[in-house]
Amino acid sequence: MGIRRAQTIDEQHRKPGVEALLDEARGAGTTVRSVWLGRREVDATALAWALHNLSGLPVVESFDIDEVEPELIRPIPMNLAREHGLLPLRVDARGEVPVAVGDLSALSHLDDVRALLRRRVYPVLMPMDLLDSSISKAWDKAIKDAQSVLDEADHGEEERGDDDLFLDEADLLDDPNEAPIIKFVNALLAQAIKERASDIHIEPFEKVLHVRFRIDGVLHEKLQPPYKFKDSISARIKIMAGLNIAEKRLPQDGRIRRRMGGREIDLRVSTVPVRHGERVVMRILEKGEVFSLARIGMEPTVLEGWQTLIRKPNGILLVCGPTGSGKSSTLFSSLSEINSPDKNILTIEDPIEYELQGLGQVQVNSKIGLTFAGALRSFLRQDPDVILVGEIRDHETAANAVQASLTGHLVLSTIHTNDAAGAFTRLIDMGIEPFLVSDQLLGVLAQRLVRRLCPNCKEAYDPTDIELAELSLTRAELGDRKAYRPVGCKECNGLGYRGRSGIFEFLAATDPVKLAVSKRLSSGEIKEVAAKDGMLTLRDDGVNKVFAGTTSVEEIVRVTRENTSE
Repeated sequence: MGIRRAQTIDEQHRKPGVEALLDEARGAGTTVRSVWLGRREVDATALAWALHNLSGLPVVESFDIDEVEPELIRPIPMNLAREHGLLPLRVDARGEVPVAVGDLSALSHLDDVRALLRRRVYPVLMPMDLLDSSISKAWDKAIKDAQSVLDEADHGEEERGDDDLFLDEADLLDDPNEAPIIKFVNALLAQAIKERASDIHIEPFEKVLHVRFRIDGVLHEKLQPPYKFKDSISARIKIMAGLNIAEKRLPQDGRIRRRMGGREIDLRVSTVPVRHGERVVMRILEKGEVFSLARIGMEPTVLEGWQTLIRKPNGILLVCGPTGSGKSSTLFSSLSEINSPDKNILTIEDPIEYELQGLGQVQVNSKIGLTFAGALRSFLRQDPDVILVGEIRDHETAANAVQASLTGHLVLSTIHTNDAAGAFTRLIDMGIEPFLVSDQLLGVLAQRLVRRLCPNCKEAYDPTDIELAELSLTRAELGDRKAYRPVGCKECNGLGYRGRSGIFEFLAATDPVKLAVSKRLSSGEIKEVAAKDGMLTLRDDGVNKVFAGTTSVEEIVRVTRENTSE
């Protein structure tokens, strides 16, 4: 850790932006940190040295996260550290703790840190970008994983039924004094979020309790908590989700809204009674997620074609694929791209998973008769420009979507078919006239999600003949291209994959496709017509991503196997 006690700063730190930022903070009567967070273009190191000149405090320009002592971090609520920019660094030779601050206004909170640590503390300055990243890494390191919490509970404390210890607005990392089961559930959620899990499965069997995380679409077993805690864990989660803990015979659904490290997390909870207890599944949704078509993995030609269609004034656009293939993310990325003050965008969803500013979002409620079809009829009296229907699953919804498009609205929706061509025939099977389908359906996007290879450890290799056969390629067609495969490293927790990307089949309703639809040709024949017209299939897009190093052969085979025979 490099602490420098310079009395003056050199010319590289005398940047006009620094002086302007300090003047702006003084003039607005606010903190330097809040101004810097609002516009990060000012060099953080230069700003730290400017504050050194004002205060005489030493500056820490580098910091090794391995020096962090978890016992110094755990007593400090993370929201206090993040909001004010405070980080205890270590215990020095005198038994005192240097606390890194990014702004002199944080000095007023040192008494809080002193009381929490029960040690003498003193401030040092740290560039705010380094401070913010170090705070995140320090708390990640300090979080006890769920297994260690359970080990403590199993060997020591008895569970208490103090449900008030977990407040609705509490940060998951803030209270170190919860009862063991409360602490375990908090640690479980924190661990799942840290490992980028999308779902948590808690499954009781005859003599064992399994906890699995779904990471990048694949389930991984993580924990086997002591069986005696199974009812306590499910009861705790049901309390958090506002469910009836006395009702164990019927399925229940609820939501949990929490913060972790300053991030808002929304969890959709489902409980189902099984032979040996209650099975609990939690879907993790991060609020404030940024949606962008450019980030989901579309090839440039597909992206350009889809962006053209979502700007059409009327018509129907469909996204298809199985559950968990990223359809909602694609639709919300599309809406995010066209969302503007001059457009009225309404959605009907089941359930509302993501909230997007500027949209009128309605949730299906079958108990009171609020269905996709009913809401769609009502939307037409709300003067919409764009309508999102969560799913077209019956004749009434399909007919209303066509009616909306005929009256000058752009309708986006999903439909459950394996490929893009199947969406045309599915609408006809629902009772929509072929001439209306060919006229109003502008295009269909079929998609799947594949795991991305970890960029830190993936390796290039020559694919085997068996792998080439799986991709329907010959050695001559391969040429000198290399495929890539997973290896596993610390960055990806040994999985070889990190994150996911979409593969896409974009079928635009060109004249040859419209003619095929109006003739009631089969989905296979429509797909052949589209392929001759230049459409890339899911498998084609997947093969391109294999040789671009995005994913592996086994991933493409896994997610496109049902499409290869069509």
